[in-house]
Amino acid sequence: MSAAQKSGNRESVIVRTSIIGIAANLLLAGFKAAVGLISHSIAVVLDAVNNLTDAISSIVTIVGARLAARKPDKNHPLGHGRIEYLSAMVVAALVIYAGITALVESVKKIISPEPADYSVWSLVIIAAAVITKVLLGRYVKAQGGKVNSSSLIASGQDALSDAVLSFSVLVSALIYFLTGVSLEAYVGVVIAVFIIKAGYEILSDTLADILGRRPSQELTDEIKRTILEESEAQGAYDLILHNYGPDRVVGSVHVEVPENMTALEIDRMSRRISEKVYEKHGVALAAVGVYAIRSDEKTAALRKAVTDRVMAHPEVLQIHGFYYDEKTNTINFDMIIDYDVNDRQRLYEEIMQELQADCPGYTIQALMDIDT
Repeated sequence: MSAAQKSGNRESVIVRTSIIGIAANLLLAGFKAAVGLISHSIAVVLDAVNNLTDAISSIVTIVGARLAARKPDKNHPLGHGRIEYLSAMVVAALVIYAGITALVESVKKIISPEPADYSVWSLVIIAAAVITKVLLGRYVKAQGGKVNSSSLIASGQDALSDAVLSFSVLVSALIYFLTGVSLEAYVGVVIAVFIIKAGYEILSDTLADILGRRPSQELTDEIKRTILEESEAQGAYDLILHNYGPDRVVGSVHVEVPENMTALEIDRMSRRISEKVYEKHGVALAAVGVYAIRSDEKTAALRKAVTDRVMAHPEVLQIHGFYYDEKTNTINFDMIIDYDVNDRQRLYEEIMQELQADCPGYTIQALMDIDT
């Protein structure tokens, strides 16, 4: 299946699943609103509002998916995939607003309580809503996982959380029905807090995508393993992935290769790597850079000495790209220092001083690389 076909299939799955979610949530919102208004239950009414918010969120998800699927143009050569993140932020804002509104109304009911009046049929409807939400949540989450849609996964998880909240409403209704003790306003506060929390998590997750989060270790390890399937590739480092939407990832990488490889051999290897990585992982490598590797005894001895000295500092995670230029008597390499170190620059300078003392007469050029 081509990239365009995958993108089109992904969009259709998102739209179809969202439409199912909209229909289910609108039905649930209608039934719950009717039950809540008839029985004077603020908890049930707020649960209905929560379902209505979910329906609106699904509509926003559809619009976002449609806009994100637009073809690249002159001003947006890498497509419009990040629109999905903006639509997710709109969803988060709606969810947070609904939660704050629910919290205010619940507090009002605590201050000025109004007796509820549940019937057997109202309890049956609430119980059916719990079962429906569980089934809907599992379905939506599964579909989101299939097409790598954070919006659908979040919606599915939200539906499962809603099922828990609806169950708490059912329990409070049963308690009132059997004992006359009203807990629904307090349950409303719990629902409101959960709604606000869900909105905050969606917003936080989306902002992380927009700012550029670290890719999963599993994905980076898989890509590096694919690269190292090439016999000439002796190491893969500096893998950087740029996310232009859930299914649009562009990256670059450095590969260690023998210094005697010709430009043509490197070019052919780079093309093979790019094709394999895109085919297996859906990542477009815009650049495959190289580190030249020497295999003579002097270079090996220098590399071991430098590695031992640098890695003696537990804050250093890795060194790579080592090369000794005999003509200029220069040692080049990159080192990765843990981000948890308070003053990375100070540690870098300390290591450089130690290396210079260990290797007098050599010019040492080390890049403090980023931990990707």
